[in-house]
Amino acid sequence: MLQRFQEFIQQQHLFPVGEEVLLAVSGGRDSVAMLDLFRRAGIPFAVAHCNFHLRPGDCDRDQQFVRRLAESAGAVFHTVDFDTRAVADSRGMSIEEAARHLRYSWFSDLCRRHGFPCVATAHHRDDSVETFFLNLFRGTGIAGLQGIRPSAPFLGTTLVRPLLCFSRADIDRYVAEQHLEYVDDSTNLELDARRNRIRLQLMPLLRELYPSVDATMAANIERLHDAGLLYREHLDQLRSRLLQPYPSRVPDLPFAILSVDLREVDSLAAPATVLFELLRPYGFNGSTVADILRTGSAATGRLFFSSTHTAELHRGLLLLAPTVQPAAASAPDVRPWRPGDRFRPKGMKGSRLVSDFLKDLHLSRIEKAFVKVKLSPDGRILAVVGLRDADQNP
Repeated sequence: MLQRFQEFIQQQHLFPVGEEVLLAVSGGRDSVAMLDLFRRAGIPFAVAHCNFHLRPGDCDRDQQFVRRLAESAGAVFHTVDFDTRAVADSRGMSIEEAARHLRYSWFSDLCRRHGFPCVATAHHRDDSVETFFLNLFRGTGIAGLQGIRPSAPFLGTTLVRPLLCFSRADIDRYVAEQHLEYVDDSTNLELDARRNRIRLQLMPLLRELYPSVDATMAANIERLHDAGLLYREHLDQLRSRLLQPYPSRVPDLPFAILSVDLREVDSLAAPATVLFELLRPYGFNGSTVADILRTGSAATGRLFFSSTHTAELHRGLLLLAPTVQPAAASAPDVRPWRPGDRFRPKGMKGSRLVSDFLKDLHLSRIEKAFVKVKLSPDGRILAVVGLRDADQNP
């Protein structure tokens, strides 16, 4: 098992040779096995342990156990205490979410302060398969079906999983063979009830129906990862082609407008998937994307919102811009246009409503919100700024 461990680290290029790695150690069998493998492999490491104070007495016991374990291995021991329930309540999070946020934020901070190249966690192959099923039922798309990766960036540092080449049964055998002591990590049962139901109920059923399910799922996850790489490459090409700057005529917009030609999207093999991937970085979810496609590219003026951005159907295009409120005019004689405003456009006969003038220019609603008019001292409109001066002749 030690040789497989070393080969996996080398094959996956998990961390630079000779650098000290920060190990996340709870005291459970998986993290204890990981610490022992690092020790036997001669890889320098320090130990980090979180006390979430979720189980009175047990959490303090685990903290002291991991401290003794680190000291016996000659490793520097880092520990922290969290009032996890108070943090969860104050931030409107679940206990699981709060614990994860606190844990990885602290790990990232330790890496920055002490120069660790990465944080190693004790996730193994069974964890990856369970993550696949969790994400499958959540509907996270192809990215979520790639299980747990051996290495991944997170909060400014890198997470590595050097035990992913082993099953839970492999680790259990190793712990027994090496006579390693560990503590029952019952926090897991409290922090992730859904994962534990998959582990304790779904997986035994699948193993009964398909005895080779563990190996099969591990192979499937790798194939999905490879498919995901091709998927991302193709999407990047589509994104560079489909997501284009929109040439607005309104001066001094506080943002750039992007546009997507929905007619071109509609011609693709999977328009809903492509549009979802284009809009997802801007906070739009699948139901909003479906609503956009149902409305159709022929509609003009319909707005859709995410938490950060506004999308507008406009003359066959989908325009995309940050949701920003127009600022007050900096010049005293300029203000946002208002319904009912009227002026005499230079080069045209008679007066026109500003609203009709903007409509004739085919401005989008996103643009119209930032159009300003320049006023004379007596309140007459001298210009629609940047678009048309007024005729000053009576």
